Amino acid sequence: MNFLENIFSRLQAAPDRVVLAEAHVGGMTASGEAASQKTATGSELLAQIAVARAYLRAAGLAKGDRCAMIAPNSIRWAALDLAIVAEGLIAVPLYARQAPAELAAMLRDAAPGLICCGDAALRDALAAAWRDALRTVLFDEIFSADTESSLVEPPSHATLAPQDTVAILYTSGTSGEAKGVMLTVANLDHMLFCTGARLDQLMGARETPDRVFHYLPFCFAGSWVLLLSCLSRNSMLTLSMDLTKLAEEIGVAAPNYFLNVPTLLERIRSGVEGNIRKRGGMIAKIFDRATAAWARVNAKAPHTWDFFWLGLAGLVIFPSIRKRLGPNLRALICGSAPLARDTQLFFMMLGIRVLQVYGLTETTAICTMDDPARIDPGRVGPAIPGIEMKLGENDEILVRGANIFPGYWRRPEQTDAVLRDGWFHTGDQGNVDAQGNWRITGRIKNLIILNSGHNIAPEPIEEELVRSVRGAQQVVLVGNGRSFLAAIVTGEVARGEIDSQLERLNATLPHYRKIRAFHSAKEPLSIENGLLTANGKLRRDAIAARFAEDIERMYAKSE
Repeated sequence: MNFLENIFSRLQAAPDRVVLAEAHVGGMTASGEAASQKTATGSELLAQIAVARAYLRAAGLAKGDRCAMIAPNSIRWAALDLAIVAEGLIAVPLYARQAPAELAAMLRDAAPGLICCGDAALRDALAAAWRDALRTVLFDEIFSADTESSLVEPPSHATLAPQDTVAILYTSGTSGEAKGVMLTVANLDHMLFCTGARLDQLMGARETPDRVFHYLPFCFAGSWVLLLSCLSRNSMLTLSMDLTKLAEEIGVAAPNYFLNVPTLLERIRSGVEGNIRKRGGMIAKIFDRATAAWARVNAKAPHTWDFFWLGLAGLVIFPSIRKRLGPNLRALICGSAPLARDTQLFFMMLGIRVLQVYGLTETTAICTMDDPARIDPGRVGPAIPGIEMKLGENDEILVRGANIFPGYWRRPEQTDAVLRDGWFHTGDQGNVDAQGNWRITGRIKNLIILNSGHNIAPEPIEEELVRSVRGAQQVVLVGNGRSFLAAIVTGEVARGEIDSQLERLNATLPHYRKIRAFHSAKEPLSIENGLLTANGKLRRDAIAARFAEDIERMYAKSE
């Protein structure tokens, strides 16, 4: 039984159990109705899948055709995704907040037979960027009442072989050109077995469904794997519908666990510490002493009174903080970018486990997962079962196993560049301890990875700014592990000129590629001052070290 057959079997076995929910909290829906929680039971989700399958068949798509999905998360997104796979098509999920021109480029590469858009505004923006005839359809049309009323019994699922591609997920490369990562039935079969086993460890023996909350877009590999994992288990997955109301939504979901990027966990930590500082008095004193004590305990150098302060904070402060994240919380799961060790330790001090996950789209989202019983802060856990990992040249992490993708869509040369001698070359640097727990230490490539998990190739943006900013000698983007991009601009340049060109450029970029701060330096980078290589390329590590204080000031002002 493959992953899809398992999901359908579970849905059929739970016709009356809620498996998916949308957390509409407060306000009004887009149609002007009072917002309320929207749910789908196993039978209701199967019915929506059947509606979508009927539409896809009527559209004349054949096995192996690509079907693009561009929409925010929803129950209907999950139904359409499963329908696409069940019909033997290849799902191409794209980020709805991506710039239309970038979406158009990825769609040209994938050449889908049908493009499914979440709303008319997105469809129209895409059409303007494409400038050619598009075969698009809105989710509302796919799931219309007319389609449902004319349904006939759908045929059995398309026969899927382990090597069949079921999805193409786009990820950025060092050139800035997006590449389509093909994932197969075998990739998903192995990964969902591994995630299910790790979640069983976390939750233990239980009869009630796991309560799971989710806010990250399903077009990201880790996010998609979580969706499929929940549908493969006895779970109820509640979807965020408004990122500005996350706290309320988490309260509604009351989750046992949920997947995070470091950005949110760092914001929660900052908010907690800020609120306690505002309160002041004895609460702030206890918290500060407990925090200092926790640092010493983890450094294996505790003082006499450290356990007293930790115990006191555990009685009068920590329970109220944990309560805000829900009474059922077992753990926070964090992936997509390295989490600061201090932040992981902060949550552990509160009594909340943070399980780190490391992987790439090319590894079906996951290479390592923390063991819930043996967490080593600052590390991302051991390799998942059936996966081999080792260090190559320059401490590059190499991986092989059933989770490794077969290649990039229509890019054999780029596939051969990363798949060599049976090993996938991740481009990440790391190390592993005697217990097999891995640490990610940096990137060999120049990709900037924000703490939101977005990958950004700096070169195209840098080149555009050097061309457009009068007097600029060089532009260097920074932001690895940060919440936004910033720039170092060298040369005799007026600040107003930089401001105006950044405003112009930012208007054309998606939110995560906007440059929100800059530092201007009159002295250009050169071979002589050690900031350029002999052939004139940027020495990024040396630049980051030289401008370390300026970089810190930029982020201190804006974060």
